[in-house]
Amino acid sequence: MCGIAGIFDFSAERDIPSDVLHAMNQAQFHRGPDEGDLFLEPGIGLGHRRLSIIDLASGQQPMHSADGNLCVVYNGEIYNFRELAAELRELGHQFRTHCDTEVILYAWQEWGERCVERFRGMFAFALYDRRARSLFLARDRFGIKPLFYSVLPDGQLLFGSELKVLKAHPALPRKLEPQAVEDYFALGYVPEPKTIYQGVHKLCPGYTLTFTRGAPVPAQRQYWDIPFSPIAVASEADLQDELVARLREAVKVRLVSEVPLGAFLSGGVDSSAVVAMMAQAQSEPVNTCAIGFDVPQFNETDFARSVAERYHTNHFEQTVSSEDFDLLDGLAALYDEPYADSSAIPTYRVCQLARQRVTVALSGDGGDEHFAGYRRYRLHRNEDRLRRAMPLGLRRPLFGALGRLYPKADWAPRVFRAKTTFQALARTSVEAYLHSVSICRREQRAQLFSPALKSRLQGYTVDSVFNAHAAKSPTDDPLSLIQYLDMKTYLVGDILTKVDRASMAHSLEVRVPLLDHPLTEWVSGLPVGIKLRGSEGKYLLKKSLEPHLPHDVLYRPKMGFGVPLADWFRGPLKQRLRDDLLGGGLADTGLFNAAYLEKLVDEHQRGLRDHSAPLWTLLMFQGATRDDDLALG
Repeated sequence: MCGIAGIFDFSAERDIPSDVLHAMNQAQFHRGPDEGDLFLEPGIGLGHRRLSIIDLASGQQPMHSADGNLCVVYNGEIYNFRELAAELRELGHQFRTHCDTEVILYAWQEWGERCVERFRGMFAFALYDRRARSLFLARDRFGIKPLFYSVLPDGQLLFGSELKVLKAHPALPRKLEPQAVEDYFALGYVPEPKTIYQGVHKLCPGYTLTFTRGAPVPAQRQYWDIPFSPIAVASEADLQDELVARLREAVKVRLVSEVPLGAFLSGGVDSSAVVAMMAQAQSEPVNTCAIGFDVPQFNETDFARSVAERYHTNHFEQTVSSEDFDLLDGLAALYDEPYADSSAIPTYRVCQLARQRVTVALSGDGGDEHFAGYRRYRLHRNEDRLRRAMPLGLRRPLFGALGRLYPKADWAPRVFRAKTTFQALARTSVEAYLHSVSICRREQRAQLFSPALKSRLQGYTVDSVFNAHAAKSPTDDPLSLIQYLDMKTYLVGDILTKVDRASMAHSLEVRVPLLDHPLTEWVSGLPVGIKLRGSEGKYLLKKSLEPHLPHDVLYRPKMGFGVPLADWFRGPLKQRLRDDLLGGGLADTGLFNAAYLEKLVDEHQRGLRDHSAPLWTLLMFQGATRDDDLALG
């Protein structure tokens, strides 16, 4: 696992300043503390920081092809590199190393931009082709590895593994993108391909981008998407056997490492499944780690311990205090742009704990999206049955009026909290799902944003993000569609971003077997009724794992990985919240309605409403944009 950086002049062949490229590369030192180097020639500069995992003796980057025509910098792991290397040797290519980086060079020579279709793994890389006078950027199918880029007004392209790499270039404009502000306050992250800055982008998962010197427009290509192609189904027992076999194989290919390797073990279904498959695939005990909390409703260590005992793992755990808010200021530097998932704090801690024992850790991320594990999927499915029973022309005025009139009752038992359901029934399926996952819903954003910000938005809303993905969806099944939307937005923008930044902050590589693309292609084609059956999410996954995991691990209620924000904002962070949001911070930016900010803080701290989610979102926005140009002119 590594970090990449670069500058490509596609309008001329001017000299690249080595000091600037060095500063960009060093900004991501944490991603690769073992080695670092630069490649420079007129018109191109490539930088790399290395975290050595495979072929420790060689494999240094930037790496050149034998003929010197190609140079690559790469972040990730290609798990089928040995098979590809054997195939490329048969085609006449000679290898000097035993690492996957060199495979990229000769795969490019043999298959060109379609080489990415042959790679199984997680990756972001930049390949310079001297003869073609081009720079080729690629990102893996799910966006496990990040890649940021920006074209400066003078015709130079900047790119890097983190936004801080680009921010290290003195010519990068850091002007706020108003549409990204709208997206962020709805979702809690800035979705691909936007960033919080105008003119700075993320390369979307499953895409490549080619810049050619002299060509005015780069060539962008999507090389993969989740197919949702129905598969032939025999019996449920056969599906269970095949799922376990596919899961076992996806885990096994991710066990190749020349440094200590282990796994996160939360005590949930997904991480426990990964540990079970690891234990069955290797002779030595699995290294596992878990984070516990001193608040019972957030603590899952008993379940993690039961899995560890069953498989005799080398298990270690640590209890995190409910007062663990020391990371508050560090989160902004970690994520570079506003990011509001508060589980970033325990994720940071579990990565910190894992790095004490291992350099590589496997995680269970992706299971909820693929196997319909989120509770919101069941609620959405039930609402969608009602939506299909009544035309939108009748639903919108009827349930819209009920949604406006029904009181908001956060304090009441869930069965009496009908306002959100009425609002959802007044919308299309896609609009309703966006409404259900939004941190600040449309009505709240209308009160939160200032007239100046609304003017700059010119009617833009985050709905366009979801509608654009829905228009490209390969499936119109209601459940599969929202799974697809999550994989295009929440999975990459929130979950994978959180894990990448938290792990790389500790120079820890995280591998994600449930996001193995052959496994995903197969799972996406399964009937929806075998993923979500009745009220049981992950039905097939759980049934398949019954011989491998304790029953109470498989069928207990989902807990999540949260922190007690509501208590923090009424207790130890009470004054900090008022100072940052009301005391000349956000209130003076001109982006927000100052009176509404004060209302949110007062209602929460007086115990009238739980506004902890929007308040945390505001706090993270303030911290991440403190040094940026917030002017709307």
